[in-house]
Order: sequence, then structure tokens, then C-alpha cells
Amino acid sequence: MTAPVSARLRFRRMATGDLDDMARLLGDPQVMAFYPRTRTREEAADWIAWNERNYARDGYGLWVLHDGDGRLVGDCGLTWQRVDGVERLELGYHLLPEHQGQGLATEAALACRELARSRGAHEVIAIIRPENLPSRRVAERVGLSFETETVDGRGMVVRVYAAGLASRPSA
Repeated sequence: MTAPVSARLRFRRMATGDLDDMARLLGDPQVMAFYPRTRTREEAADWIAWNERNYARDGYGLWVLHDGDGRLVGDCGLTWQRVDGVERLELGYHLLPEHQGQGLATEAALACRELARSRGAHEVIAIIRPENLPSRRVAERVGLSFETETVDGRGMVVRVYAAGLASRPSA
């Protein structure tokens, strides 16, 4: 599957050569503020391997995001997540602090949502901690609405936002 397309961002598949960047992203306390903890370098390598498996199985995963100057912005993409025993396609995003508040997460998420729709997905969701207001705003800006509150596999309360993806009518 081709990567999403956006005006200000470049999307590409993660690879082992991205370990320094992914360790920086997933090790940043601000990026991981709504997770149980930051991730170690070894866990960042596992994150890359997980995405490589997702690409091989599904044709998509989380893509590395760079700006027009080639600077790391974060990651964004589509991954299957289990919610209350059901596999659902999640639209996920993480941005480095210096790139937050510029509409880049919304731009990236819209591009990924459109890619999911164009590939026949019927819905996308976002799994968000209730106190993560910036992420909730991004989900709402890209058309997802609050669906339910539940407990994730780590025992943390999360909100599920969802949007149906109707196919565009043929011309």
C-alpha cells in the first residue's frame, strides 16, 4: 500500500535505520505523557519491528513523518487494535513537542483516514486517554466522534472515538 499524502508532511515506512528517531520520539516524556511510561531504546526497536510486521500483513502501519526539510515530526498511521474483544482499525499519531500545535497531527490523521477509506475500510477509531485533550481534539477535527469509554489491555480507562468511512460515489 502506498503511504498517505499530505501537503506539509512526508510519510514513509519505518525501518531499522529509524531507531534513533523512534527512540527519541517514544522516549520523550511529553509525547508519552498519556502512556504508562516512556519507551526504552529496545522497546523502540520492538515498535519498528511491530510496524514492519503490520506492513507485511496489512500493507500499512504507522509511518514516520518528516517535514519538507526532512526533520522528524513524529509518526502516524493505521494499526489493528483490540477493543472490548473486537479488532478495529485505529488511526494513531504521535508528534514531537516542537511540532505540536501547528495542525500537523490533524493533517497527518486526515491523510491516513482518507487512505483507509480509499482502501475500503468501513471505519476508523482512535483510542485516547480521557485527559488527553489535544489528541481528542485531533480525533474530532478529522471527523471521529466519542463512542464509548472502556478499559484497555493495560487496565487504563480510555475513550474510543469512531467514524464510519462511506465510499465516495462513482462519477
